[in-house]
Amino acid sequence: MRSDFRGLGLALASALALGGCAIQQAPVDTKTAPQSAAAQKTAQAQTLATPTTAAPTLKRKVALGRISNETSYGQSLLRDKHDDPLGKQVTDLFSKALTESGSYLVFERPDIGRVQAESQLTQQKLDLVGVDALIVGSLTEFGRKTVGSSGFASATKKQVAFAKVDIRMVDTRTGHVFFATSGAGEAANEVSSTFGFGSRAAYDGTLNDTAIRQAVSEAVSKLSVELNRRPWTTAILKLEGERVFISGGKSQGLKPGMELAVQTAGEQIKSPQTGAMITLPGQKVAQLRVDALFGDNELNEGAVASVVSGDLGKRAPNALVVYFEGGR
Repeated sequence: MRSDFRGLGLALASALALGGCAIQQAPVDTKTAPQSAAAQKTAQAQTLATPTTAAPTLKRKVALGRISNETSYGQSLLRDKHDDPLGKQVTDLFSKALTESGSYLVFERPDIGRVQAESQLTQQKLDLVGVDALIVGSLTEFGRKTVGSSGFASATKKQVAFAKVDIRMVDTRTGHVFFATSGAGEAANEVSSTFGFGSRAAYDGTLNDTAIRQAVSEAVSKLSVELNRRPWTTAILKLEGERVFISGGKSQGLKPGMELAVQTAGEQIKSPQTGAMITLPGQKVAQLRVDALFGDNELNEGAVASVVSGDLGKRAPNALVVYFEGGR
């Protein structure tokens, strides 16, 4: 009889233990960085869908130069300075972010040798286009860490990836660095378990990409704010009676009905203090209205405009500068 009671007690204890484990089992709790790629795309879509009366965005011409990996991650004695996969990844992400922003005409510089080789192979002349700014920089911080905590019945494990990029913009005419900034990004993945039940956190390589992408996105946003403070300018191609042909068209944000100002090109004088050439302020002489656009790609596009106020006089086209007053 005693053995029967002992067996019954063991069965009840086993049932209670199994029932307790089932009740206390915790679901998988996965956390990601607050600025995920999906959240950024959603915010961009909402911004584009919101009606606005702000001034139009006139695209700037930028070239993406050297962006290297200056961290210890991914470095080895077997790789030379030209074999930089992480630096190439950051460069590609920058190029993608700048192009998709819709605010820039992006020109190739890191792989310009391949472009030149292709032009020689096809015996076509390569005409490089001048840009408003050259962007260079590096990945200065990058790493991963695993943190966690454990208690009597539960445990958590969190993988964190962090990246930081530092970039600067260089005036291609003078070599002067007129703006420098940085961007940082972080991505995390956290799992938890109770009484040993739950998910196990395996190594997640996508966290690296997400952290770098967020760092690049933040840097591009800061860069855009700075460039939008600088005036958007273009040149007069030809004066033909009442018509004024200017460079830049649909791809650069020009639209029929838009008004642009014309001023004289300021005199350039070498500064005794800095040794650099300084352009004196020009004088506003006329106001133009864009009447029509022409061209089929961003490099051969132009606009036809007419003078709505002021007078261009007998001035030569290269003695005049067209600018968008909203960009000042």
